[in-house]
Amino acid sequence: MKNPEENASKNRYNHLKNEKSPYLIQHATNPVDWYPWGDEAFKKAEKEDKPIFLSIGYSTCHWCHVMAHESFENPEIATLLNHVFVPIKVDREERPDIDGIYMTACQIMTGTGGWPLTIIMTPDKKPFFAGTYFPSESGFGAIGLKDLILNVQDIWKDNRSEALNSGEQIFHALQDVSKTGKGEYLGEKILDITYDELSKVFDDENGGFGDFQKFPTPHNLMFLLRYWKRTANKHAMYMVTKTLDSMAMGGIYDHLGFGFHRYSVDKDWLVPHFEKMLYDQALIAIIYTEAFQATGKMHYKKIAEEILEYVLRDMCSKEGAFYSAEDADSEGVEGKFYVWTAKEIKEVLDHDEAEFASFVFDIKDNGNFNDGYSQESINNILHLKHDINELTEILELSKSEIEDKIEKIRIKLYNEREKRVHPHKDDKVLTDWNGLMIAALSQAAQVFNDEKYLEASKTAADFILQKLLVNNRLVHRYREGDASIAGNLDDYSFMIWGLLELYTASFDIKYLNAAINLNKTLIKYFWDDKNYGFYFTASDSEKILIREKKIYDSATPAGNSVEFLNLIHIARLTKDPELEKMAVKMETSFSEDVERLPTGHTYFISGIDFQVGPSFEIVIVGKTGASDTLKMLNTIKNYYIPNKVIIFKDQDNPNDVNKIAESIEHKNNVEGIATAYICTAGSCKQPTTHVNEMLKILGVKSDNK
Repeated sequence: MKNPEENASKNRYNHLKNEKSPYLIQHATNPVDWYPWGDEAFKKAEKEDKPIFLSIGYSTCHWCHVMAHESFENPEIATLLNHVFVPIKVDREERPDIDGIYMTACQIMTGTGGWPLTIIMTPDKKPFFAGTYFPSESGFGAIGLKDLILNVQDIWKDNRSEALNSGEQIFHALQDVSKTGKGEYLGEKILDITYDELSKVFDDENGGFGDFQKFPTPHNLMFLLRYWKRTANKHAMYMVTKTLDSMAMGGIYDHLGFGFHRYSVDKDWLVPHFEKMLYDQALIAIIYTEAFQATGKMHYKKIAEEILEYVLRDMCSKEGAFYSAEDADSEGVEGKFYVWTAKEIKEVLDHDEAEFASFVFDIKDNGNFNDGYSQESINNILHLKHDINELTEILELSKSEIEDKIEKIRIKLYNEREKRVHPHKDDKVLTDWNGLMIAALSQAAQVFNDEKYLEASKTAADFILQKLLVNNRLVHRYREGDASIAGNLDDYSFMIWGLLELYTASFDIKYLNAAINLNKTLIKYFWDDKNYGFYFTASDSEKILIREKKIYDSATPAGNSVEFLNLIHIARLTKDPELEKMAVKMETSFSEDVERLPTGHTYFISGIDFQVGPSFEIVIVGKTGASDTLKMLNTIKNYYIPNKVIIFKDQDNPNDVNKIAESIEHKNNVEGIATAYICTAGSCKQPTTHVNEMLKILGVKSDNK
């Protein structure tokens, strides 16, 4: 994507000139007379009696770039668009509310979706045509954008009633999609059903689910890990470890600079779609952290730490908040920054290193994948054909010798790669995705007992609470000093999740109070009193077309799924029965959707796992920093106990914690020794000062890893 500033002398700015979104700025000098979403565009369409051409994408989207180069930078097509339509550009990451509605419309009309999303709609925002990427010219059985524009022009002029009727039908279909009823309780049976459904689509050979493109989908693995914890089902654990091992060895992982690419276009995890999203890093780091906690296998810890190293190095603002994404493209070519020819490898490394790297990373003279741009590719995607144990046998070297060689090679290649033209970085800060990263860092701080992750999590949380909490309401986006766009359900639910994890990592009561206060705001403005569940937008937010209520877990868990678990957590921490009742209402509200497609609601079902139990409410009472207190707290962190909430009460300074729940006031340490109070299944156990007794109550053994 050309830099708008470079084109300013040749092209006039359109109406996107003053926008903050990097995506909109990319299109600010297009000859298309783009408008941002707003009253000005819709009033113009109504006044001039024109339909709307709505184009939705994001700044790191490869096919968005392709369509922009082919069509939106083309003066002939731009002239047609400006003549027939009022064109509107939307950044899906800035306005997930708009994107969500019109993506659903596209899926209703075409059975598929994706970005760039192309919507043609009436001036009153009702869509009557939808699609994704369109080439500029028709061919190979697909209509081109130029012909599409001319066809819509004829329809709008000669057969408008058909378009208007279609728009009304889609509008009513959208209303139906967002309706929820009241079904039955899901209960424990849904856990077994979900496990069975995931087993059916599991790829035994390569890990992951399905036999085509592979998405990491960490919430599927989080569910399976919890199912293993509940049932000791070895295949559930195998599905987790096989997938995590295959992902870490594949080309979807950046073996030089770390972090995961968006998804793999093949079933083998080899050829990725090269963009890197913040939410993927957060969620994947969480599942590797949990896998380490559950198995004790150090390579899961290593991958989690490398992901976080990438984020803290490349995706962190100077204020300590986290950027959104890095592009798949550089110099106009997808993946160019990441791939290597055998010749380039030999130029950077000495002969022995190049031989070693070629074997370990599967580098071939004629390339190891088809790049899609030429008939004979000579490029290679670095990946591991053999795991470390296999390498020790094949190469007859020790594990440490192999790891040292790989690390020396990695540093050399990484430093050389740094000289290349970097992909574009989308440097806007999004509240919801930062909430996920705060959760990931906080979990890593707990499990790895590493202060740097805790400090990074605190810094990011403080930034959000200071810069993106305005009049006690969250806003969605921050960039260049500007915090704006009303917060949505994901902003609140993901941030609450992050703050709850941060409290558990730090036991700083301000983060727990912040989570509780955000939860109150969320309930006030988003809760559906009639049919239960949470709307995606607040009751006083902009009215678009419909007020969506989403439960489907896609690349990230749905806001309702995350908030379902948040409600249970806060209810158990604060002993608030009303929040527990709300969670039960959510269960019945969404049960039909969940039962219809369990694999599309795995994070919500993880909430059912917590609700069914066994789950634990733990209060540790001791002196801050005392050895007996630290031993008790650190012992809990060493074990995979997902269905727990924990509060620490400082015996010497109990006042703030006592306010969280009335029952906490009456809990004190026994004989001056750190004491654990544990409640489960509606009953509370005798307080204990013994770590082994505490573990016994929690259902774990000191040698169970």
